[in-house]
Amino acid sequence: MSGRLSGQRIIVTGAGRGIGAEMAKALAAEGGSVLIGDIDEEIARETANAITMAGGKAAPCKVDVRDRASVAAMIAAAVDAFGGLDTIFNNAGIAQVRKFLDISEEDWRAVMDVNGLGVLICMQEAVKVMLKQGSGGSIVNTASIAGKQGYEPLAHYSASKFGVVALTQTAARAFGEYGIRVNAICPGVVATDMWKLIDQGFRDTGLSTSENEAFNSFAETALLGRASQPDDMAGVATFLASADSAFMTGQTLLVDGGIVLD
Repeated sequence: MSGRLSGQRIIVTGAGRGIGAEMAKALAAEGGSVLIGDIDEEIARETANAITMAGGKAAPCKVDVRDRASVAAMIAAAVDAFGGLDTIFNNAGIAQVRKFLDISEEDWRAVMDVNGLGVLICMQEAVKVMLKQGSGGSIVNTASIAGKQGYEPLAHYSASKFGVVALTQTAARAFGEYGIRVNAICPGVVATDMWKLIDQGFRDTGLSTSENEAFNSFAETALLGRASQPDDMAGVATFLASADSAFMTGQTLLVDGGIVLD
């Protein structure tokens, strides 16, 4: 399969479903070899199989992004399978709805360990390989509109995504001289399983009363007049992995239909 990403060796975490799965499929359709990393090995395998059935190249890998040994093993698996690493999409993340005064230390750590620490570890381990290869690379982190504006009752989630933006900018400064580009994507209200959990959380905390009420309320603020679908991230993901973005680093791209203007 030839395309804009022909020959690229790529990892996508949290790629078993939702945004990650659609990004992985698009990257493979453009010729990339994609390692599907997910904490759920079964859905990682399902996504990898869907890609190979469509004529692309993919392999599944179980990973817990909170655990450095697990991340290092995932990256080693990609290098073994594809011969190296050119791009990593640090997309794995979780959300949790709590009223501000109800956020516990356990809640904070649960969200931060995946969304903050997990991104840091994946970036660190990927950079080590990219530096050893000596040919640069691209790192793309999934942040959120909640990394640009704080939302109640998502304070700890918002804090974690602000952290992803900070990690993106600091790593871009740290590794630009080595040809390693670091950028981020900020999705908005996306029709995924994560948003189903968020919507349920709004009902559980009494902030909404009916199914999809919170989802629709947020989606209605998009200037383009609709909620996002996971494949709305595919084109931007391909762009950030490709040579088309070769002179872009340290940037956070809002892909939200115009909910947040930056």
